[in-house]
Amino acid sequence: MTIDVYTSTGTKKGTVELPKSIFGAAINEGLMHQAVVRQQSNRRNPIAHARGRSEVQGSTRKLYQQKGTGRARRGSIRSPLMRGGGKAFGPRSIANFEKKMPRGMRRQALFSSLSYKAEQKAILGLENYPEELKTKTFMTLLGKLPVNIGRRILVVTAANHRSLILSSRNVSGLKTVTAAELNPEDVLVSHHIIFLVDAIAKAEEIFGKEGEKAVKKEKAPAKKKAASKAK
Repeated sequence: MTIDVYTSTGTKKGTVELPKSIFGAAINEGLMHQAVVRQQSNRRNPIAHARGRSEVQGSTRKLYQQKGTGRARRGSIRSPLMRGGGKAFGPRSIANFEKKMPRGMRRQALFSSLSYKAEQKAILGLENYPEELKTKTFMTLLGKLPVNIGRRILVVTAANHRSLILSSRNVSGLKTVTAAELNPEDVLVSHHIIFLVDAIAKAEEIFGKEGEKAVKKEKAPAKKKAASKAK
C-alpha cells in the first residue's frame, strides 16, 4: 500500500510504500475497542469521594444511654444514620480503574488501527518540515494538504521535532507524537494522520519485527488446513 508524499511547501512529490508488517495487518475491531477502553480507564482519575464516619467531624461519645429513654439505640453522631454523619457506601477516591493487557495484544491493536486508517486513505506523508518556529507557516502548509482543518489531525515524527511541535501546539485538534508513542486511541480518533517520511522508517524499526511475527501466525493455520485437506 502506498501513500502520497508532500513537500514542506505543500506540493505533491510522489509516493512511498507503507511497510506491510505494520499497515497490512488484519483489522480486529474487538481488539481495537479493548485497547482504547484500557487507555481511557488507565488515564481515569477518580475524584468523587464521600467521607466515611471516621472522616467527618463530631464527637464519638454515645448520644444517650442505651436503655430507658424509649428512643432508638444511638451511638456516635458520626453514624451514617444521623444527619451530617458519614456516608456508608459512597464513592472513594482510592478507586482503581486500571486495566491490564498483554504487550502482544496492545501491539496488534496498534497495527490493526494503522491498517484500518490506511484502508480509509486517511494517511499521508510529509517529506520534511523547515526549522522555523511559526504557527502561520504551519497553517499555510496544512491549508495546502488534503486534510480537513478543524478535525482531529495526528502528526507523527521520528523523534522530538522541536520546530514542528512548537509551531503546531496552538492548532486546535492537532496532536504531535513520535513513532515510539503511537497508540490505538490517538490513531482511531484522528481524521487524518500525517507521517514524516523518516517516521515511517522509525516505526518499522520499532514495531516491524513484531508485526512480521503476527502476520506469520495468521498465515500458519491456513497452511495446516491446506495440508490436512491434501491428505
